[in-house]
Amino acid sequence: MAERLTKAQIHETALIQFDTVQEALYQERKQCLEDRRFYSIAGAQWEGNLADQFKNKPKFEVNKVHLAVIRIINEYRNNRISVNFISRDGSDNDDLAEKCNGLYRSDEQDSCAEEAYDNAFEEAVGGGFGAWRLRAEYEDEEDEDSDYQRVRIEPIYDADSCVYFDLDAKRQDKSDATFCFVITSMSPKAYMDEWGDDPDTWNKAVTDTQYDWCTPDAVYVAEYYKVVKVKDTVYVYRGLDGAEEKFKEKDFKDDPMLEDNLLARGFDLIRKKNIKCKRVRKYILSGGKVLEDCGFIAGKHIPIVPVYGKRWFIDNIERCMGHVRLCKDAQRLKNMQLSKLGEISALSSTQKPVLLAEQIIGHEQMWAEDNLKDYPYLLINKVLDASGQPVAMGATSYTQPPQVPPAMAALMQVTDVDLKEILGNQEAGEEIQSNISGKAIELIQTRLDMQSFIYISNMSKAIKRSGEIWLGMATDIYVEEKRVLKTVGEQGEISNTELSKPTMTDQGEIEYESDLSKAKFDVAVDVGPTSASRKAATVRALTGMMQIVQDPQTAMVLTSMAMMNMEGEGLSDTRAYFRDQLVKMGAIKPTEEEQQELMAQQQNQQPDPQALYLQAEAEKSQALAVKAQADTALTMAKSKEIIAKTAATLANIDREDQKQLFDEAERLGQAVSAQPQQVSEYEGL
Repeated sequence: MAERLTKAQIHETALIQFDTVQEALYQERKQCLEDRRFYSIAGAQWEGNLADQFKNKPKFEVNKVHLAVIRIINEYRNNRISVNFISRDGSDNDDLAEKCNGLYRSDEQDSCAEEAYDNAFEEAVGGGFGAWRLRAEYEDEEDEDSDYQRVRIEPIYDADSCVYFDLDAKRQDKSDATFCFVITSMSPKAYMDEWGDDPDTWNKAVTDTQYDWCTPDAVYVAEYYKVVKVKDTVYVYRGLDGAEEKFKEKDFKDDPMLEDNLLARGFDLIRKKNIKCKRVRKYILSGGKVLEDCGFIAGKHIPIVPVYGKRWFIDNIERCMGHVRLCKDAQRLKNMQLSKLGEISALSSTQKPVLLAEQIIGHEQMWAEDNLKDYPYLLINKVLDASGQPVAMGATSYTQPPQVPPAMAALMQVTDVDLKEILGNQEAGEEIQSNISGKAIELIQTRLDMQSFIYISNMSKAIKRSGEIWLGMATDIYVEEKRVLKTVGEQGEISNTELSKPTMTDQGEIEYESDLSKAKFDVAVDVGPTSASRKAATVRALTGMMQIVQDPQTAMVLTSMAMMNMEGEGLSDTRAYFRDQLVKMGAIKPTEEEQQELMAQQQNQQPDPQALYLQAEAEKSQALAVKAQADTALTMAKSKEIIAKTAATLANIDREDQKQLFDEAERLGQAVSAQPQQVSEYEGL
């Protein structure tokens, strides 16, 4: 294992690994660098043998590649990619996931992560490869008493020349890499001042490697990240209620009283297990030695995030390119044609006479200055024959003005077509005619978006990897109890959270809110327009819906939502007011603070007189209904009593009299049965 090796052995192994990787990727990375120079640096399109062929000739550049690359970059910047943490097993743990989302956005904001993202994406689109790093730094380096750390997201410039991963790592996000190098250059004086090392004392074998670690102008220093397997022991304790808790060896070292506390609470050790954990060890080395052993860093991932434009494995070599490489020849050909055309156009377009030398002897100056002074006439000398007689003789011939070769004219048209086919016809999005349907505009924009889709898709994979690395680091450094951290919401709203805040559950158990040591989530990414664009689109959709909504309460909800998404100066208080209204109407879920405010308002709120009146009327109607039911029951009882008395009387009278009494009883029963129906009608009223 790496920790058992000496620094000299680690340095020797690292140099061999780097030489192997750098030699295998040298040509590919060199092309990436040339591609980025080609579209971004004036004159770079003439670099190489082409410049020798056009030496002392016009070399014009009409850079059509630059605009195509910038369009893709602008498309990404208008469709930012955000990280979203979700539970692995689908369990309801949204609160902790939202806290992680807010903390990640806060770290992005504080470390200006957009600069790192933009630089990596631009290098990937232009050359084919970009990268950024995550680093754990002290929150306040000037405070001696504070050990709090935060995760910072930093750019890596010229990643194609300085970032090298393990050749055996096949995954695009390099999650399977076992080591990584990040090279930076320093001046020889700065290197000696910082590290106290003289490159002249290095082992001469270093100069035999392909990579030159030291030049007269620069000394190269490498960050060397190596994944190692660390043995650890997990202890499982069971409490009186049967609940199990797991602890690692590190937990007992950090808290010497942990075991005594567990035993005092009735926990018993039931088993322990030896495991191997992935950890990342960082070294800083030069071509001469290991300059510093930084030890194990936070998290379990190499904190370098690669971004690719387009990527393949061919001949077991990782190959990549951006949007520039395939159009370089067409762009060079275009420049050559324009340069030749400019040279032809610069030549004189007038016909010049061709004379004998004796015809202009003495008049050379006049002929030379004619193109500047525009003389009305030019003089020539007489030409004499053999007998000395003058001979009338003019110009022997005339020069012809330059002509554009037909092949060049045809080739220029072909070159324009080729450039559009390779780069994509970006002009189609600008050629929007009047009276064109919105659906047609949408189809045009979709066709243009497809040209940049592969780059944004690969960028989303990199952002996802960045979220995984951040989560691994956050579970290691965001563990201090009662530490308050800033969080940032989806709309940029600022809040805070207290880490490992103890709370009492309904069962009387103590739980810890915002305990990031238990944060185990999957990472998803969302690709969408910028916040301003989303808000503007939301406002347009809400105002459109308000035209067809009839319900006043629904219209109020839509109006409040539109006001919340309005952008402008001085609207913050207004947005807060309408959010408060939506919370009270139950249209949106309140935060913890808003929930507490609602409960306080309900407790202190005076009763509404109208509500009290309506409640009293309802109670009165209910009492009347109960009274009506009681009257009905009394009437039924009396009816049964009358029927019983009638039956007793019938037993003592004659048959004819019985028949008469039966008829009377039947009429009486019909009358009685009609009374409950009247009572029920009264209840309905």
